[in-house]
Amino acid sequence: MPRPLLLPVLALLSAPAAHAAEPSPEAERWWGHVRFLASDKLDGRDTGSAGYRKAAAYVSEQLAALGVKPGAGDSYLQELELVARRLVEERSRLALVRDGKEVPLVLGRDAIISPRAGESGTVDAPLVFVGHGLSIPDAGHDDLAGVDLQGKVAVFLMGGPSTVSGPLRAHHSSSAERVKALKRAGAIGYVALQNPKHLEVPWSRVAGARKKAAMQFADMSLNEDQGMKLAVIFNAERTEQLFTGSPHTFKALLALADADQPLPRFELPARLKARAEFVSAPVKSANVVGLLPGSDPALAKEYVVLSAHLDHVGVGEPVKGDRIYNGAMDNATGVAAVLEVARALQAAKPKRSVLFALVTGEEKGLLGSRYLAARPPVPTEDMVANFNLDMFLPLFPFTRVVAHGQEESSLAAPLRQVAAAHEVKPLEDPEPNQMRFIRSDQYAFILKGVPALSFKFGFDKGSPEETVFKTWYRERYHAPSDDLAQPMDREGAAKFVKLLSELTRTVADTPERPRWNAGSFFRRFDQTGARGGISANP
Repeated sequence: MPRPLLLPVLALLSAPAAHAAEPSPEAERWWGHVRFLASDKLDGRDTGSAGYRKAAAYVSEQLAALGVKPGAGDSYLQELELVARRLVEERSRLALVRDGKEVPLVLGRDAIISPRAGESGTVDAPLVFVGHGLSIPDAGHDDLAGVDLQGKVAVFLMGGPSTVSGPLRAHHSSSAERVKALKRAGAIGYVALQNPKHLEVPWSRVAGARKKAAMQFADMSLNEDQGMKLAVIFNAERTEQLFTGSPHTFKALLALADADQPLPRFELPARLKARAEFVSAPVKSANVVGLLPGSDPALAKEYVVLSAHLDHVGVGEPVKGDRIYNGAMDNATGVAAVLEVARALQAAKPKRSVLFALVTGEEKGLLGSRYLAARPPVPTEDMVANFNLDMFLPLFPFTRVVAHGQEESSLAAPLRQVAAAHEVKPLEDPEPNQMRFIRSDQYAFILKGVPALSFKFGFDKGSPEETVFKTWYRERYHAPSDDLAQPMDREGAAKFVKLLSELTRTVADTPERPRWNAGSFFRRFDQTGARGGISANP
């Protein structure tokens, strides 16, 4: 860390201590929810676990105490039937084959076989490097065009070109869109390569997480990313071996990507030989859904949806002797904020109804929000907006906000208005290659045509806040240290709750529905037709 930044960064890390002496009632209420949800007693709130059920019961009780009605029929709980999948690693293997010789790959060291995708069985197929592996017709970009992938395994580098907008790049990087494109091209599997420049967590944490169960819907018709025989993620530090004997080194390809230059596409002089064996078990979990009816009969049948995921990753590989992944930032903070917004809105009596959705299975692939969008308690065409909270990261005072999706819809206008009133500056996404636009629960609503925003505390490039933000990801994201002992700016969180409450009320009280911008790719998903003021067609 550069020496000039050291003192400001230390000041930011200790900033919450300045508030600790006399916390505001708003900050204390928010922190009380976080303290319960991220306690060791809940064992990290893994989807379907006893700890998750305790969290769901707590949230249901809090909504009831606030006067929020059950939103899933006569219950707060919307039940899901899921299937947990684990890789039987001792009966699975990976190897590269060159000139008839096998070079074994060590699972957990060199690469992992993803339990989220793929099938039990064997694969023995050529490898083809396909750049970023993105097929984006709307942007005139197609890494798969003219490449023979029939019966082969596609190798791609995560990320994408800056010539494609961040949200559009993110959409086509989603597992469902990527699998559809690879299947059309004839691929039977893929190998995803990490770019060290964009890593959020060290490989040790990725490798440790491979032992956790992945999950799918028991109703296979809801699983949209099926069809690959094999999905592999490579350790960036071990990737160079894939390119031995090829016309390009991994180092050279990274240099092109980091310079935002086009990537070549070529066959690798190796085959991938794999065997995978998966075991499955049924799991039950539930979304928690509450409803605050609107006060205006003319608008009450339309809904603003506030969402946050209630699950985290549970108990896992120990780090410094700690095996409980408490998920305080991710996402007890977001759930706590939704509860406090519910408190504020209950008093404000918004004209439109507000649906509060504390969803399960986000860490397993946005399962809860996808289920809610597929089996909605109210028609999705009557949902006018979604505001999603997923670790909004109150790491420092709240003076900047990043609202993912703001460039896509008319929600940018009330956001600017409310943010200005709170002396908060909206910023563009500083890290579009992290694909955060599709990595949380707002994406399920977007695909149903609902304009949406997802929030994080923002920072200026090169600021001490940026250093704190990136340090948090490196040291605490999906780690046991995302716990109650870490620094949080509780007053910043309380200020954010006020802003979000006002933004929600503003949108709920405005007669005109939010709408997708005319040039937004996501406008094509709109289901409202004339009622939304725009055509449902692109």
